[in-house]
Amino acid sequence: MARVRSIVEEEEKGKLVSTMIGGYRRKAIVTLVKTWMVVSAETGEARVEDVDKHSIMRRTGLPARDLRALDPHLSNPSSILGRERAIVVNLEHIKAIITSTEVLMINSSNPFFLRFLQDLQARVPPSDDVKTRKQISNDAVDSDCEKKPLLDEKTHEDSSNNVAAAPKPLPFEFKALEACIESACTCLEYETQKLEEEAYPALDELTAEISTLNLEHVRQIKNRLVALSGRVQKVADQLEHLLDDDYDMAEMYLTQKLDDGLLDQTSLKEGYNSTYDENINERDESDSDDKSYDSKPDVEELEMLLEAYFAQINGILQKLLSVDE
Repeated sequence: MARVRSIVEEEEKGKLVSTMIGGYRRKAIVTLVKTWMVVSAETGEARVEDVDKHSIMRRTGLPARDLRALDPHLSNPSSILGRERAIVVNLEHIKAIITSTEVLMINSSNPFFLRFLQDLQARVPPSDDVKTRKQISNDAVDSDCEKKPLLDEKTHEDSSNNVAAAPKPLPFEFKALEACIESACTCLEYETQKLEEEAYPALDELTAEISTLNLEHVRQIKNRLVALSGRVQKVADQLEHLLDDDYDMAEMYLTQKLDDGLLDQTSLKEGYNSTYDENINERDESDSDDKSYDSKPDVEELEMLLEAYFAQINGILQKLLSVDE
């Protein structure tokens, strides 16, 4: 009688089930459910959801390779990827998927993540019930104004023109993207400041007394400096790459694409078909990003946002170079 032995090994990427039957090993992969922090664009409320990989793929339209880029246990470079229905952000402690209606984040114990979550919620407009009460209040005011006009026709026309000239608010995906980049920059700037505060006194001590202890201390600071400079450079390179490609930036206008009918409304509500072929998801990135545009896209809004943080991250890099010198 053949012995039957079952071995179950749980891994972060999934659950591997190995069964030994008559000396032959059979393996089956069972998708491991992950915990995601989700912030809604409508209410700004944060909630925790347990979702498996394939559900996330159907929900966001992302291929498996983009989800691997968010795995905190893998050494993935900093990246901001614009896709048809989502933006994938992998910057420092931020591992997030941004859509036009929500942000899905891999939870983190990093204290900067908690600050990021609070900042993100602060950027989201008030909840629907608040909007409803505000609308009711506005309707009451409008009703009173109809009974007793306070402005003549010319003044009303001028006022309407002023309202029309007001700057357009950022779409939800850009508010979320800005919160992600700002949190990464804040984290890197904080670490740079701590390194500066430690480096200069250590150099002074080494100058005053050359000893094994002081040399070792400076060597450790040097190693941290090199590692931190590399992380900052990766973020700077990613922002520069985006700024150099208008079409990559155009992919991130999720709300505009939705309003223009460029996204499949049915797929947004129901997700991809349950027979979603993962092999199609693994097609070459150049094929998935091959878009046709009638003219050069207008990406000034996003470009200005990215330029501001590109300047900030370069400022951090210059501080590190000064310490290195």
